[in-house]
Amino acid sequence: MISVPPGVRVWLAARPVDMRKGFDGLAAVVQQHLCKDPFSGQLFVFRGRRGDLLKILVWDGQRFVLISKRLEKGRFVWPSPATEQVRLSPAELAMLLEGIDWRALRRTDEPVPTLAS
Repeated sequence: MISVPPGVRVWLAARPVDMRKGFDGLAAVVQQHLCKDPFSGQLFVFRGRRGDLLKILVWDGQRFVLISKRLEKGRFVWPSPATEQVRLSPAELAMLLEGIDWRALRRTDEPVPTLAS
């Protein structure tokens, strides 16, 4: 389980990335395609074309940390590549890492629509 400290933003790179990339290659994607600073301490999440592997890149203040996760069955739910980047909440990231569709969830405190008589 990855716990995201308060105030840290989570960014999803919507376009598939070559999963052979390491620290430097993914940091370059952050700068060139997401127009973000890879040294900011924010989390950057990447997925390959097949969709069963993702990588998370973060600067911890002294060095880059690279985390990878592969699903044995299924694929990670991902937004359309038409959008360059998507900001996730820590809860959405946790669901994504578990293979849950984080896009279609509904809060339990939202009012349920009723039929007017």
